[in-house]
Amino acid sequence: MPVFKSICRVCHGGCGVLVHVEDGKVTRVKGDPENPISRGWMCVKGIRSPDIANHPDRLKYPLKRTGLRGENRWKEISWTEALDDISNRIDSLRKTHGPESIAIGQGTGRHHYMHVVRFANTLGTPNWYEPGLAQCFIPRITVSNLTYGGFVVGDYYGEVMPKCIIFWGHNPLVSSADGELAPAVKRSMAEDCATIAIDPRRTETAKRCKTWLPIRPATDAALALAMINVIIEEGLYDSEFVANHTTGFDLLKAHTAQYTPQWAEAITWIKAEAIIKTARTYAGSKPAVLDWGLGLEQNSNSLQTVRAVAILRALTGNLDIPGGDIMGMNILKGYPIMKDKLPADSSKKRIGAEEFKLLSGWRAYMPSAHIPGLFRAMTEGVPYKIRGLLIFGGNPLLTVSNPKKVYEALNALEFLCVTDLFMTPTARLADYVLPAAFWTEIDHVQGFPLVVENFVYANAALTHSGQCRQDEWIMDELSKRLSLPGADMPYKDIYAHQLAPTGLTHEALAQKGCHTPPHKYKKYLEHGFHTPSKKVELYSSVLKRMGYPPLPEYVEPPEGPMGSPKLLSEYPYVLITGGRNREFFHSEQRQVASLRKLRPYPSCELHPEAAARVGISEGEWVTVSTPRGEIRLKARVTEDIHPHVISVEHGWWFPERIDDLESLWESNANCLTADTPPYDPAFGSYRLRGLLCNIKKCAE
Repeated sequence: MPVFKSICRVCHGGCGVLVHVEDGKVTRVKGDPENPISRGWMCVKGIRSPDIANHPDRLKYPLKRTGLRGENRWKEISWTEALDDISNRIDSLRKTHGPESIAIGQGTGRHHYMHVVRFANTLGTPNWYEPGLAQCFIPRITVSNLTYGGFVVGDYYGEVMPKCIIFWGHNPLVSSADGELAPAVKRSMAEDCATIAIDPRRTETAKRCKTWLPIRPATDAALALAMINVIIEEGLYDSEFVANHTTGFDLLKAHTAQYTPQWAEAITWIKAEAIIKTARTYAGSKPAVLDWGLGLEQNSNSLQTVRAVAILRALTGNLDIPGGDIMGMNILKGYPIMKDKLPADSSKKRIGAEEFKLLSGWRAYMPSAHIPGLFRAMTEGVPYKIRGLLIFGGNPLLTVSNPKKVYEALNALEFLCVTDLFMTPTARLADYVLPAAFWTEIDHVQGFPLVVENFVYANAALTHSGQCRQDEWIMDELSKRLSLPGADMPYKDIYAHQLAPTGLTHEALAQKGCHTPPHKYKKYLEHGFHTPSKKVELYSSVLKRMGYPPLPEYVEPPEGPMGSPKLLSEYPYVLITGGRNREFFHSEQRQVASLRKLRPYPSCELHPEAAARVGISEGEWVTVSTPRGEIRLKARVTEDIHPHVISVEHGWWFPERIDDLESLWESNANCLTADTPPYDPAFGSYRLRGLLCNIKKCAE
């Protein structure tokens, strides 16, 4: 039986794998022990890849809607007919209403991510989106660029191990996010490493930490500011690094004098003594990693929260040193997204461009449309009407806040096309549904960890299923029919362009498995930091020019025990959503029996004190409600959560009930979250955590 090296892409993790193929089908996937990061480890999703690839419900042929939208009635058509029809619909909309009337969407962490951005730019539409962005990763990337001139990741792979790791709103032992894989993190959590988890839940990662700080959701900026206060006031900062490689220290010192641990205690639910001890431990244990997650971004103060946390690295001199937070090698050439093909007047039409400069404006790292405004434009036509939407591997009815509004918006479209592995609630509403290739069926090049690219891998198409096609191929074929710029450079040629600095071909890299040049530390000693001052900007000159506070600030969550006390009698708990589990990736894989049996029902976590208060027992069905709606889940009663916090799993739908519209709202966490203002002023982040909620036993 042939065995091939590859890289698992069930999620955006990137574990090295060995793929067994028989009669054109993948029969087994196991970890590659020669992979320098995963070293033979795989999560349960990856191991079950054959069950996904060979699932009988996989979409196999292009489908054209024959009934009313949502009736789930389809006709199988050829690729030629599908691509001709879709390109004609796109062409008609862009000529009649302008390319900005067409939106392009996708899911998170997909292999085709950058190609979707390229397709949107060449089509001429500024209205591209991905459901994370303002809620996941883009604030961290942007703030890193503003502060250090580049993104950073924990050095879990070098010869020097961290002496301290803070996991802040991050659970990498489950998420294995973006190439920072669970086994590498676990190896770094040695006995002599001070490990600290800052999270309302004692997550799987937190359970392995020596210290757990159960913070009040959406108050992380207050904790970070208080830690800055302690480090400066007690002289614990790296004086040599601060003096030679940063700007704005004196301004930061004066600014944070007000943010004492005692001030933060009243806000964060963390004792002042614990704040002081955490600051001393982090500053006094060098090298140290500050491993942050999306828990910092899913609130209306995401810019300032991430800025405050980012400054801690610089104060302690833990930037780009062995065992610290390291800058990227950026091995690959940048993906040619053809940003120059998007007309300047078009970019000004991007929904959110005027309001949210770091998400949608010209200064944004990856300019995209503001999601609440985008879906509002589909129904209300403000500032103009979005008439068409193409989605590649996304399911906004499960992954965007206010799904009933999303449902209304999708039904208001003149044209909807969805490309995916399976029929989803979103695809069910489409005019055309296209069958996507699974990761064992694609050619691809990927650098990990994401953005920094210290390791490079390749996928090679090893199997084939029906008439499934790689998303990039679909976009390339549409580009040819629409005569778009770049249509003469198909996606496989782009891989050769990216790999040029390595001297490797795609085929050679796929056989080799991984390309890993030696890492170079302290790169700033040669060229400085890639900021206007060439130094780490504790006081951000760029933010100042853009009209945002140049020093981080704390803003109380608008809906919470302090921000909206009148709601407390009806909603006495604080809600968080989005905690990962190993069996599923966001809204995917719930139709896969081998995974679903491991986690058959949607669940929420609550503390025994909360359970006793309302008479809830382990495993009982409960309802969780907010001022926006109510959903139904099974209770998990655990001491591994703050007594005043309720945690709800996200992404839940029931593939076995796809024709039952009401089942879409039954356990959908986004029926509880808020897509309304206030948004983060720079990123437009809306609120998925830190909201008020209640929990009750189900009446039936």
